[in-house]
Amino acid sequence: MSAAAGQNRVMRRLALAGPLAAALLAGLVACGDEPPVSTTTAPPTAPSAAAPTLRPITGTAPSHAFDVAQRKLLVQRDGRSIPVTVWYPQGPGPFPVVLFSHGLGTSPVDYRPLLMRWARAGFTIAAPTYPQTSSGSRQMNVLDVLNQPADASATLDQVLALNRKAGDPLRGRLATDRVAAAGHSAGGITTVGLFTVARDDRLRAGVVLAGSSLGMGLTYAGAPAPMLFVHGQRDTVVKYADGKAAFDAVPWPKAMLTLPAAGHGEALLSSEDGAFTAVADTTLDFLRWSLYGDAAAKRRMTQDAGSGSVARLDSRL
Repeated sequence: MSAAAGQNRVMRRLALAGPLAAALLAGLVACGDEPPVSTTTAPPTAPSAAAPTLRPITGTAPSHAFDVAQRKLLVQRDGRSIPVTVWYPQGPGPFPVVLFSHGLGTSPVDYRPLLMRWARAGFTIAAPTYPQTSSGSRQMNVLDVLNQPADASATLDQVLALNRKAGDPLRGRLATDRVAAAGHSAGGITTVGLFTVARDDRLRAGVVLAGSSLGMGLTYAGAPAPMLFVHGQRDTVVKYADGKAAFDAVPWPKAMLTLPAAGHGEALLSSEDGAFTAVADTTLDFLRWSLYGDAAAKRRMTQDAGSGSVARLDSRL
């Protein structure tokens, strides 16, 4: 299958996310769970005075590209089997860890162009395949997105434990105190959940790609962690206003990369898309800054976004 045909296949699957998101919304109401999150802008809430703090990081990210290796893991949680793909740099490390959550009807490999950019730059990528929302699911269940933050944390438990496992290829090569979460679409919702209703205190940063706070709420918790949101203004699957509302509610350092002409996923799936370079460069420099402490990378983010015709960055970092 050609790269173009593969991308078209993925985009057709992503198109299913529209009615699935509606089903998630209806399901939350029918089940009497937390009311759906409003898409109107919420005022920022200050972090609690008792919120824990994270040790500041200062340093420089690697300036060369690494060869990348791949391995597979299987995480078990409460009877749920979660296959995990790990891409990691071939070097002594230790390397920061980025947990990546895929969108509805997709799988980690569909995001390979973006994830390989991150891995080659010196990040270990841990990408779970969620059991009821991936392209390999026997029965798609959109409401299972609500279970995915716990799956993501269980994935981190197992991956980070490899840093201490005798004889493991990743022993001593993971920076277990420098961890971020990222995700696209339903995976972006999952990522928001890891900073709100299911806060994972190991996370130092978050990247939300075409996501929202649907089902996860706007009450960010725990230690302040910088977050980067990326969203296309022509997104018909997860509305731009919904992503903007989740961004506006973040009480910590944050930035939003807006793609005026982009839809839901094209700029993430193909290096041939005009906006891919802006997304890849901006997210990578955000991770270099937030997980390596590279101040020069933070300064490059505005330049990464370009002139504004393809992307524009609202940075409050």
